[in-house]
Amino acid sequence: MYKIFLFLFIIAGLSFAQQIGDPDFHPPIFNPAYATGKGSQIYIDEAHNNFHTMEGRYKPFADLLRRDGYIVKALKDTIARNTLDSVDILVISNALNKRNLQDWTLPTPSAFTEDEIKNIVRWVDEGGSLFLIADHMPFPGAVSELASQFGFKLNNGFAFDTSSTGFDLFSREAGTLKNNFITNGRDNSERVDSIYSFTGEAFQISEDAIPVMTMNDNFIAMMPDTAWNFKENTPTIPVAGWSQGAVENFGKGKVAVWGEAAMFSAQIAGNNKTKFGMNAPEAKHNYQLLLNIIHWLDGLMD
Repeated sequence: MYKIFLFLFIIAGLSFAQQIGDPDFHPPIFNPAYATGKGSQIYIDEAHNNFHTMEGRYKPFADLLRRDGYIVKALKDTIARNTLDSVDILVISNALNKRNLQDWTLPTPSAFTEDEIKNIVRWVDEGGSLFLIADHMPFPGAVSELASQFGFKLNNGFAFDTSSTGFDLFSREAGTLKNNFITNGRDNSERVDSIYSFTGEAFQISEDAIPVMTMNDNFIAMMPDTAWNFKENTPTIPVAGWSQGAVENFGKGKVAVWGEAAMFSAQIAGNNKTKFGMNAPEAKHNYQLLLNIIHWLDGLMD
């Protein structure tokens, strides 16, 4: 257990250190989905106290998708019935209720009103595509009501591999990264064999969902009442068979749910300028997984 606490202490330090987008992160895109500026419209939610925004921690996320031809904008409005009329793909990453802006303790109320949740569900059912990302506690609690409408049960804790002394590896070889259309992409150049995760959550999926990243017997979830405040008596639960990434068709639309946000960022953190996210040396396939998810949400794999 000592190495677990030590690792979590290191990760907490990186998480709270000053982070900037990596200006040198420009991975190759061998087969862009569209010519520049000709793709579908992707909106990144910024109306719900989001920890990840288009010009903030998710600037590398937005820049990568623009290089793939997509039009990427910020969504700054609360979600009324007609807010999403011009949106093809809605990205919600680490939304928070205002109660938890400066206080990452329980309770963690919903970041979305009941009306907003109904409007999002209706939009997906009618053909919209939702990419819902919720990191470790307190973020799952803030979107659990929204996720449950699509059959996903989020866990408001911290999930990690107890057998690892570093970031969590999901791989085809270990069976934790599944062989399916998301990991195979549109052709062999888009195949993903391994993914690194930087401390997130575990969740249970609906019967209709297709798992992409699945936890084995080495994974547990720690359940603190305050984010990053771990003690010897902090409750833990087994999460073998639970997911950290899955997709499903819902009505005429699509939903992708992911339980870790940093894997789709590309940050430089702390005085040592540690690379954290898609730019981490070991995470060489992470950016392709992001592109594959977006391509599927966009209907390019149908």
